Amino acid sequence: MPQAPDPVPRPLDHLAECGNDGDPALVLRKQALSWKDLRSRVALLAGWLTRKVPEKGARVASWAAKGELTCLLPLAAARAGLVHVPVNPLLKRAQVAHILADSGASLLMGTPARLSSLEDGDVPEGCEVMGEGDVWEAAEGAGDVMPPSAADPADLAAILYTSGSTGRPKGVMLSHANMWLGAVSVADYLGLASDDVTLAVLPLSFDYGQNQLLSSWYAGASVVPLDYLTPRDVIKASARHGVTTLAAVPPLWVQLVEQTWPEEAVAPMRRLTNSGGALTVDLVRSLRALFPEARLFPMYGLTEAFRSTYLDPALVDSHPTSMGRAIPFAEILVIGDDGDVTTPGEEGELVHCGPLVAQGYWQDSERTAERFRPAPAASEYGGMAVWSGDRVKREDDGLLYFVGRRDAMIKSAGNRISPQEIEEAALATGLVAEAIALGVPDDRLGQAVHLVVRGAGDEEGLRAALKRDLPNFMQPQAIRWVDAMPLNPNGKIDRAALQAMEAA
Repeated sequence: MPQAPDPVPRPLDHLAECGNDGDPALVLRKQALSWKDLRSRVALLAGWLTRKVPEKGARVASWAAKGELTCLLPLAAARAGLVHVPVNPLLKRAQVAHILADSGASLLMGTPARLSSLEDGDVPEGCEVMGEGDVWEAAEGAGDVMPPSAADPADLAAILYTSGSTGRPKGVMLSHANMWLGAVSVADYLGLASDDVTLAVLPLSFDYGQNQLLSSWYAGASVVPLDYLTPRDVIKASARHGVTTLAAVPPLWVQLVEQTWPEEAVAPMRRLTNSGGALTVDLVRSLRALFPEARLFPMYGLTEAFRSTYLDPALVDSHPTSMGRAIPFAEILVIGDDGDVTTPGEEGELVHCGPLVAQGYWQDSERTAERFRPAPAASEYGGMAVWSGDRVKREDDGLLYFVGRRDAMIKSAGNRISPQEIEEAALATGLVAEAIALGVPDDRLGQAVHLVVRGAGDEEGLRAALKRDLPNFMQPQAIRWVDAMPLNPNGKIDRAALQAMEAA
């Protein structure tokens, strides 16, 4: 039997020590960092951060495309005793302003073009703003270096902001241990090795995206970060760098299988991983046909517990719709409405227990109490668990299957979208009196955003305002204008009726 991965967590910045000096660690557009370079640059950035933000546990945010700064900050901030807050580069100024204020960030580092979009009042008092070039110039000028830390693995290391089913994005608190063990777990079940090359196409502000870096580095492998514009960019980069590992979400896979892949991009590929939405049977078949020698890993996860399950590639052809089984360090229970573990084939709520469970939501005890609750009595780990709200069932063979989502979240193109955030943006335009955002099944996106509004009917003005205030993945594919919203017996807008109307 294969040896189980080491369950003992270490400080997150120790990931910089995992590779061999001369091997490539990070391949950027204009330069490549060896593992020796990676160690020295992390030490340099951490040394500067320690002087710049001396308060331990202070939050430092980044808002930039993939590059040396965004890739190294997860380790450098952790080494400096700070908490990294990576901001999705697709977000607009309103969302960034909320994240900065909510996290209490002391420093925002980013791309000058993005930083220039911020307006008066967007940056809270006490938060300094620096362009990424200025950051490196200051760090190199100071010349301070910091050796690997002796941080307590239980200490907070990052806050990742994710949309909830209601309200503005909430910050999920992740410790060194959460992120270290997540890297160990994924590197183990994917079978990553030091000669692997990972193409990092997912946003580093997502747990799935950030783990592209961390799990690869735990294995001593190389990472090629890529901000792509078209699917062809992904294919070209795969061929150019001999990519062996590619992680994506279903909408990107749909685009990729429609392209012609040259042999030099297909032959080196060892593994494909999917999360952020289920793969359809047809898409599984297309991927298996395009990459017959690569192992396909369908996965299920949630930011509050990082990753919960994966399907063994050997079972993909025979069980293409299964979520698989628990990943290392995760205990997955299916709990019925009576509070007991369900019997095979019986639907229940997926409850994730174990050391991958996050520390809750930043400064939000109410929503933390809703999602993070004591583990069921049947749990071997005990402690706090994440009650996902997702309905699943476990069959006789132990494989899990997704049934449905309890909350109103919209999941489009791998993004978890809060309906309320879209609704608030629509109402803020003054062009509508009422607004309801819904997720409607879509073959390419998983769900498409539909917006139902009551107002004067200025669709051109509404779309222009939403385009200004919301990122692309939140833009409604369809806007329906109504004279009156349907109401339920309690006098509230009947979302179920609207959902049925949009799905018809």
